[in-house]
Amino acid sequence: MNLSVVGKRLPKKDAPDKATGRAIYTDDIVLPDMLYGKLIYSPHAHARIISIDTSEAEALQGVKAVLTGKDVTDITWGTSPPRYDENVLAKNKVRYVGDVVAAVAAVDEETCYKALNLIKVKYEELPAVFDPIEAMKDGAPRLFDDKYENNINTRVDHHFGDIEKGFAEADFIKEATFVGNRVYQNPMEPHCAIAEWDRHGRVTLHTSTQVVHYVHHQLSRILDLPLGNIRIIMTNCGGGFGSKAATNYLEILSILLAKKTGKPVKMRYSREEMYLYGRGRHKQYITLKIGVKKDGTITAVQQKAILEGGAYSSFGIVSTYYAGSMIATLYKFPNYKYDGYRVNTNLPPCGAMRGHGTPFPRFAFESLLSMIADEIGMDHIDIRLKNAMTPEYHTCNDLDIHSCEFKACLELVRKKSGWDMKKGKLPKGRGIGIGCGGFVSGAGYPIYRSKFPHSNATIKVEEDGSKAILFVGDADIGQGSDTVLAQAAAEAMGISYDRISVISADSDITPLGFGAYSSRVTLMGGNASKMAGEEIKMKVFSTAALLLNSQIENLEAKNNIIYIKVKPESFIPWETAATEYFSKNGPLIGKGHYSPPEGLGGNYKGAAVGTSPAYSFSATVCEVEVNMETGKVKVLNFWDAHDCGTAINPMAVEGQVEGAIVMGMSEVLFEDEVFDKNGKMLNADLHNYIIATSADMPEIHSTIVDSYEPEGPFGAKEVGEGATLPVFGALANAIADAIGVRIYNLPITPQKILDAINSTKLKDKV
Repeated sequence: MNLSVVGKRLPKKDAPDKATGRAIYTDDIVLPDMLYGKLIYSPHAHARIISIDTSEAEALQGVKAVLTGKDVTDITWGTSPPRYDENVLAKNKVRYVGDVVAAVAAVDEETCYKALNLIKVKYEELPAVFDPIEAMKDGAPRLFDDKYENNINTRVDHHFGDIEKGFAEADFIKEATFVGNRVYQNPMEPHCAIAEWDRHGRVTLHTSTQVVHYVHHQLSRILDLPLGNIRIIMTNCGGGFGSKAATNYLEILSILLAKKTGKPVKMRYSREEMYLYGRGRHKQYITLKIGVKKDGTITAVQQKAILEGGAYSSFGIVSTYYAGSMIATLYKFPNYKYDGYRVNTNLPPCGAMRGHGTPFPRFAFESLLSMIADEIGMDHIDIRLKNAMTPEYHTCNDLDIHSCEFKACLELVRKKSGWDMKKGKLPKGRGIGIGCGGFVSGAGYPIYRSKFPHSNATIKVEEDGSKAILFVGDADIGQGSDTVLAQAAAEAMGISYDRISVISADSDITPLGFGAYSSRVTLMGGNASKMAGEEIKMKVFSTAALLLNSQIENLEAKNNIIYIKVKPESFIPWETAATEYFSKNGPLIGKGHYSPPEGLGGNYKGAAVGTSPAYSFSATVCEVEVNMETGKVKVLNFWDAHDCGTAINPMAVEGQVEGAIVMGMSEVLFEDEVFDKNGKMLNADLHNYIIATSADMPEIHSTIVDSYEPEGPFGAKEVGEGATLPVFGALANAIADAIGVRIYNLPITPQKILDAINSTKLKDKV
């Protein structure tokens, strides 16, 4: 393709404002007469609310409103309609330390905190359960009396092919259990929301969210207001990674407090409150069994996953299905059985986090596959090449793979890492490992059933043709989607990147877009933006054809010039044609939309989860050095190869890959939420909750594999989440290679490494 904007390493649209501190985030906004809101949380993991006395708080000078469960709607809410189980404020019962009991609005935050201390809540403590395996047992404390028998919030029972026949055909079978840690996204910007009602009964909400449309839709339901009476504005968003992918308490309660007081109300989480709100990655207990033939061909896979979900559903139903469905997208095997359990416990709710249910099953699979390779005497990359996914393949669970350069990814990291020179030849304490992954390029179906296009775009061109403004509903939360969509639209129109600006994620002025989740924006928002740009181009061509005395089909537009293809010296400036069009026809506007192909997935329950127009593929090799005396891991190198289709902005792709690698590395080595025996989180701050810092950064060598996805804009597909998935297996395999023993539970801490080494020494002595 002869492209002039797409494929170029262009700076992000928001880079100047962010680099100079001019970017405005929700918490930067101060409205006239604005009040502040704060929440009171349950100190108990499980209890009945006997009474709430707010009289002293309401009498405090500066307090303007107090809300408890009796003051708010009985409508429950959540993320997935089949699992709406959260109250706006707790009614009669609390289910974890951090459940929201009351809300206060006052003239400043100091007064709010004083008021919270004056609210007297009387509880009757109930037995609590924190372990999902214990929670599933008969007689365990139940979080909900009327639903979720044995606390099983979601149950998945999927069988594809003939699992018994598959294992009977295997020459070698191996089974192991792995445990993934409970982790939190830790975006740099805490959640914040500001609500303001006008005199016409219309509310405007400024919020840090990934999903303007879903917040809009959910608030309409909770508040019993038409969508037209609610405006949602996403200000600059300082990261989300799934933590801001659903409606939250601040958004609902700021609106209710503003309604009661008649003044704007700002609410923001502290870092500790973010951990209490939760919605991080589920802890998972995964038992995986794989059968292979002597040559490494996989004949059968069986997985049992227990997801510890916390007190409420959030994205849990989807996470549970994803944990099973995505296993079948990377390697070919005909027989697969998946048993998934998402279990409620008296801990903060888990939700969607980068990779959404799939990183830990992928960690387990990549670890077990390397273990099998060792035991049958096969190279770790060779066994992956033997089973690797190929283009135009229909998986055993009815997912359709189109473009796929997975084998090229494997060959590239093998070469660039020097795998064949290092594997099995490094000294004790040095190790190298391979891990692979991939993800959807947007979910095939929306969170709630609707027939709306998933992404929509509108482009307005100024009357002098000097500038185009792209309006999109999808959110840029730091991943650079405004930039990528601008490149797609500019390429389609034939104008340069500097001549297009973007307005995104404002429900009043941007068209519907489902938001930033499931790595959907590049493919879906990109297709909508491209379509809108192509409509603009056809309109200016209709005028240019007359000015150039040519036919529309003979014209081309690039770099702000419209010219005759076979006679490029015959041209006019793009803005001349645009101005002429405006003069004759009025506003120059283009519209675009995108919906995934119909009929994705099978006909079984839960078949929609895992469907996508396209899938990414990636392979990563990791090299580590482990101090055998202290157990400390130093990650030396990551080599990554990613099939993301056409890279619309290669620099942005590299940024996504590098961020994904460090985030995955941090989860494997450091991160873990720790709770005491009463369900209180002990490390709810960035001093005690350890994450990777600049001091831990390895050398990262990323390569974009040549690929083209027919369903994507200019051949593009996802990179945001898929790049995280190989890291878990690659790093775990490298550590196992370095120390000679495998660790099955994340995070892989120095103490676990020392315990594993010492355990091996004891076995050797015996």
